[in-house]
Amino acid sequence: MPVSPSLEGGAPIYPTTAMRAKAASGAKFALFLLFAINLLNFFDRQLLGALGEPVRHEFHLSDTQLGWLGSIFTVIYALVGLPLGALSDRWYRNRLMAIGTAFWSVLTAATGFAQNYAQIFIARLGVGVGEATCAPAGQSLIGDLFPPHQRARAMGVFMLGLPAGIFLAYLSAGAIATRYGWRAAFWFACVPGIILALLALKIPEPVRGALDSGRIVTTADSAVKSPFAAVLGLPTMWWIILSGIFHNFNMYAINSFNTPFLQRFHEMSLLNASYVSSISVGAVGAIGLLVGGWLADKMSAKQRNGRLVLSSIAMAIAAPCIFLAINQPKGAITPYIIFMTIGTMTMFVYYATVYSAIQDVIEPRLRGTAVALYFCFMYILGASMGPVGTGFLSDHFARKAMTDAGAAGMTEPFKAIGLHHAMYVIPILALAAAAVLFAASRTMEKDVRKQEIASQSA
Repeated sequence: MPVSPSLEGGAPIYPTTAMRAKAASGAKFALFLLFAINLLNFFDRQLLGALGEPVRHEFHLSDTQLGWLGSIFTVIYALVGLPLGALSDRWYRNRLMAIGTAFWSVLTAATGFAQNYAQIFIARLGVGVGEATCAPAGQSLIGDLFPPHQRARAMGVFMLGLPAGIFLAYLSAGAIATRYGWRAAFWFACVPGIILALLALKIPEPVRGALDSGRIVTTADSAVKSPFAAVLGLPTMWWIILSGIFHNFNMYAINSFNTPFLQRFHEMSLLNASYVSSISVGAVGAIGLLVGGWLADKMSAKQRNGRLVLSSIAMAIAAPCIFLAINQPKGAITPYIIFMTIGTMTMFVYYATVYSAIQDVIEPRLRGTAVALYFCFMYILGASMGPVGTGFLSDHFARKAMTDAGAAGMTEPFKAIGLHHAMYVIPILALAAAAVLFAASRTMEKDVRKQEIASQSA
């Protein structure tokens, strides 16, 4: 009978019926806590995007400098995520999440005490280190807590933390900053983080691979000589990584500059712009995740590549909707909300479909490593480029507008024009992501079979 090694390398653990029943009973509790931690993860990282304008004005920053505050977070997140992903394949995942959650919460509070640009920069580095524990450990836990036919829905619930965190960040940041100043929003976020860090220790640690028929990790194959090479030897992973680069450039560009765009181009107040962002790029994501996860499970039951096919279709719908939102004239808030809402909602389908597809195509002993690799590439080449790349384009187009107008100095109207033009990069990359995801769907079946054969012959 196949066995799974103990976490301490001692006697093997046999996945008995009793153990399976215990794992099933604790799965819902674990998923709730994982959702809450992931919500805080995205709440804390989104605060700076929600408060970009008051931070820019206080420290006299360019859009490129403002963008770097989001980009440096993602770069350090990606680099630290590689060893933390490997660690999540070998150590207690609940403890790893507890330590990371406590660390990033303290550094989020430190952001509110920053007195200059350098101090904010360093604080965001620390937040990135702590948050790098969440995705590899959390997604690896879900892969072992839920069987394949429930995995996309479970991943959808976990990833609900993304729109929920963004929604709450926009909703609370504008209100708190209007009344108490922008710094108070960062202090507020620390308290729930410490509480969730303690609760994370209650998450059960399931047997790795016990719910994947024929893929339980054995003592003999528990060590992989070249885990990175094994993951990157699958063409589907390369297509998924490329899709992540395009998609997360877009998501981080939107999250960093949507509220500033509404304030500058549509001349909304911080409070009203935050409310619009909380709905159009935050709350509606929950629909995309839940409906996307449900449809993905249905489609994958009929064909293994169903999750990736659905994600490709969703991205193809998102691209024109976001273009139409950005293309609205000044003051046309209602049509902007409608088109951006549809575009964002369909973009969120990506997380429920692609993240669960990674769990499907990668064998249990390599899931933490695979997620960490995916996050490393897509954050360094995609998400980290979203804020600073959009900021650079915004500054470029603003200078061009100033030059074309024959003006002697930069003003806020030129900055509004620059940001408006820069945002058009988003629908272009959404179309590219749709094409790449379709290519991934064409290689997935072969790669899944390859992984199953490798596990069974070990």
